[in-house]
Amino acid sequence: MLSKPVFGYAKPKFSYELLSTAFPRPVTVPRPAQATLLLPREIGPAPSTKLKVGTRVLTGQRLTWDDGPGPSVISSFTGKISAVAPQLGDYGRKYTAITIATENRDEWDGAFAQACGQINLATLADYLSGAPGAPPLAKLVSPQKPIDTIVIYGGDTDLLVDSNLYVLKTRTDAVEKGIHVLKEATGIEKIILAVPGESFQNFDGHFAADVRSVPNSYPSAQPLMLFYQIFGRILNQGQSFENQGVLFMRAEAVAAIGAAVASRQVAVEKVLTVLDKQGNKHMVSARIGTPIGSILQTLGITLEDRDRLIFGGPMTGTAVYSEEQPVQADTDAIMVQAAAEIILSSDYPCINCGECVRICPSHIAVNMLVRFLEAGQYQEGADLYDLYSCVECGLCSMVCVSRMPILQYIKLAKYELARTVPAEEANE
Repeated sequence: MLSKPVFGYAKPKFSYELLSTAFPRPVTVPRPAQATLLLPREIGPAPSTKLKVGTRVLTGQRLTWDDGPGPSVISSFTGKISAVAPQLGDYGRKYTAITIATENRDEWDGAFAQACGQINLATLADYLSGAPGAPPLAKLVSPQKPIDTIVIYGGDTDLLVDSNLYVLKTRTDAVEKGIHVLKEATGIEKIILAVPGESFQNFDGHFAADVRSVPNSYPSAQPLMLFYQIFGRILNQGQSFENQGVLFMRAEAVAAIGAAVASRQVAVEKVLTVLDKQGNKHMVSARIGTPIGSILQTLGITLEDRDRLIFGGPMTGTAVYSEEQPVQADTDAIMVQAAAEIILSSDYPCINCGECVRICPSHIAVNMLVRFLEAGQYQEGADLYDLYSCVECGLCSMVCVSRMPILQYIKLAKYELARTVPAEEANE
């Protein structure tokens, strides 16, 4: 809720909603007739015979492009492959979309169950990197700098979203098991469980981890903010958390690891928060690969012309343009906006009102930074006005009088600058 004193002005303050003890039971979305898995790599030469149209795949089966090491996706359904096609994601991400005509019953692949006889980090990375919560296990395999601390966050990064906190509160046994598995597989003993504000007393002493309370005000859950609150230092420009020996992981990801090892089956069910056009909140459980349309149909949500579909919450979500877009491992929320309620962005110039500067939690001169970014001068903006200090909370876009898409400018600038690094290294 937005708070403001009676006299004068203060920085607006939003708080995350915390689940009560009466947890809603998620609505289970029936398995769709067709599902789409997104293999995180583009179509290339020498495809695997397992990816041919007409090939039958099993639930829990690991699929790669060429049967070799590298990016993979786990089938969350049993069925026959009906199509293999390229698909583009945000900011240049390239995928191979594998469409499966699903069967009514699951036949489980046994490879992961056999591998569970001797758990190691490579096996976890191969089979569970695409599990619910998207565990970043690949960053633990041969890192450039050893990871000595894992930070598990038990809340949600965007407003009105409850998915991650719901998993933490309702699947504590799986989270606890996941912590033990991570310690055994990685040898890392320093694991911190960060929980939002009032939830601290519910978890302190219940896990084999150092439980820390973090503020419940937005955007305290953004990784850069968490890093500062937990370790008391600021991440330097050009540095990553892994360079500092720290890896962030969501509670849902840890629960997926624990549940998979305990059951010897890869977790394929994803918990999501769905926000409908009336502002009502729904908790649903759907398999990874389920198209948005199936979820909306289950909840009785209909789309009209020019309504907007958003993956994520109201502050940092990204618009998608098809009901066929599948749920992915890191999809925490789906938001539906009625066409009449959409506030459009514009190319109207900055009027220098200073609202973005006043609300910025990183104290960036946003009004100056955005002038460089909209002109495509990304490196100058980074050097002069602290581009990399931005936590990407979206507050500046929310208060912008000119309705400039400031957050999108910032994300694009970081993406474009990241692209220049490999190019420069290749030319050296």
